[in-house]
Parts: sequence; C-alpha cells; structure tokens
Amino acid sequence: MMAGELTIGVLQMRPLSTYLQEEISKRFLLFKYWQVPPDLRREFLAEHAASIKAVVADGVRGADSDLIDALPHLEIVSSHSSGLDKTDLNKCRENGIRVTYTPHAMTDDVADLAILLALATMRRICGADTFVRRGEWTNADFNLTAKFSGKSVGIIGLGRIGSAIARRAEAFGCSISYHSRQPKPNLRYKYCSSVIDLASNSQILIVASALTQETHHIVNREVIDALGEDGIIVNIARGSQIDESELVSALAERRLGGAGLDVLEHEPEVPDLLSKLDNVVLSPHVGANTSETRKAMADLVVGNLEAYFSNKPLLTPVL
Repeated sequence: MMAGELTIGVLQMRPLSTYLQEEISKRFLLFKYWQVPPDLRREFLAEHAASIKAVVADGVRGADSDLIDALPHLEIVSSHSSGLDKTDLNKCRENGIRVTYTPHAMTDDVADLAILLALATMRRICGADTFVRRGEWTNADFNLTAKFSGKSVGIIGLGRIGSAIARRAEAFGCSISYHSRQPKPNLRYKYCSSVIDLASNSQILIVASALTQETHHIVNREVIDALGEDGIIVNIARGSQIDESELVSALAERRLGGAGLDVLEHEPEVPDLLSKLDNVVLSPHVGANTSETRKAMADLVVGNLEAYFSNKPLLTPVL
C-alpha cells in the first residue's frame, strides 16, 4: 500500500459485495453513499468533496452530471459493470475523468443466463415447478411446452456477450442471425440490416446490445409483431431497450409467445400485469450475480483504482 493512500477518498454508490468493500477499505478511505439519507446527500458531498477522488459505480447507479459537478476533485470512475449508461461519459471526457469497467468478467454468466431464460420460458419451468409443489401432478399431466433445440435465434448486438450467446445456442443446433451497427467480418451467422428483419427470421429474439440513444426501445411493437405469436423474447441487456408497455400488452394478448426478462424498464418496479402472466420468466437483474464473477469484477474495480493512483496503465479503460 502506498504511503498516504488511505487519504484518497472513494465514494461507492451502492452496496455490491462485502469483499469489494473490504478490499477498497484496505487501500482507500471508503464512503458508502447508499447509507447517506437522500435529504443529506448534498451536504455530505460538500463536506467530503475535497477528499473524494474516485467513484465506484455500477450498472444501476453511476456518476451522473450532478454528482460530477458536486465532486470537483474526482479523477476516476471505476464501474462494477459492463454497461456505462448510468455514467455521464461526455462529462467525464470534458473534465478529464478516467473511466474503467469490468467487461470480460461477466460474459459467461450473462450468456449462460440468456440460454437459461430461453429454456425456462419455452419449457415453462417456473410453471412446472409450481405444478409439482401444489400437488397437481397427482391429478393430471403438465401441459406440453415448446422445444428450444433447433430453433432460429436472432441476437441484437453481437459483441462479447452476444457472441457468447451465439456459441451456446449453436450447441443446441440453433441457427443464428444477428443485427448490429454493421456486419461482423468472417462470420457464418446471417446478418440482418434491421431489427424487424431479424425478428421476422427468428423464433427467439435475444437482446444483448449496449443501451444507447439508438437502442432505446429498439424492440417496439413492429418488432414484436414481426416475431409473432409463437416467438420468444429474452432480455439480458437493459430494460429500456424494449418498449415495456408494448411488450406487456403483446404477452397479455398472446400476440407474443413468451418472454424471459432479467431486466425491466423501470426496475425494480414490475408492472402488475406482467407479474401475473404465465408466459413470462422474471429474474431480478442477476446476469452477473455468481460468487466467482462478482469476485472477479471486484478485483478489476480495485485493480483499476490501484493502477490509477500508482500511475500505472489502467486494466480496462474506457476513457
């Protein structure tokens, strides 16, 4: 540990893991923002602004414009996430604030969950579990479900996670199509120039792209209708990439076969109707929530902070 390191203040926005907090506290002066009452946060930031030089953000709460303005000595945002839509990157760039993230650590877990949600939705695993627990199995057989293997899978966003999903789906004999800003070279997957075209050629549509202005509500009514009444949507990216009201109505009206959702548009709020539908599998944004991955992400967060304040190259820089 460098001499004087504990005088460097690190503001952690949300509780992430005990391990992360312990590792930060060994090296820096940790401030736990979530423990500060909302009506006292402005006063808290003013009191500690001189010492806070780093922010630990995540995919739920980042360093927005107001927070950056309140921390004039902020030098780095180390985000415990792959998505950075909650951090004002333009403002960070303007203020010379470095930004890091944890892109590779969560790839396998999120890809695994995408396949799990597709399988659970199509095979109605949650309904089957309830069927057994309620004792209904003694009186009747469970209804027939849909097969996953061999289906046509369309992936919105073929980055690290999208590519990992594609490899997993291929193992089930699925045909793969994708949509991204431009075709990827040297791929055997079919490229679709529009999301509507992708949905029209898919039985399962998986959202795996980053949330940007362009991808906000990229799955709208037209896309849902193109997927059709037997189609399945899986979202392991960000809730705002799907027009949630259109999704809920399509599911309720059976214009869409089902959905497996790890993210919601206004999470943790869940639309009442959505929670009552039997053709939906809901998960509380836990794509990267395994002990192994959370430790790897925490190590990257701390490693980036250590590298920055030791004048070494950042491990996973964004800015």
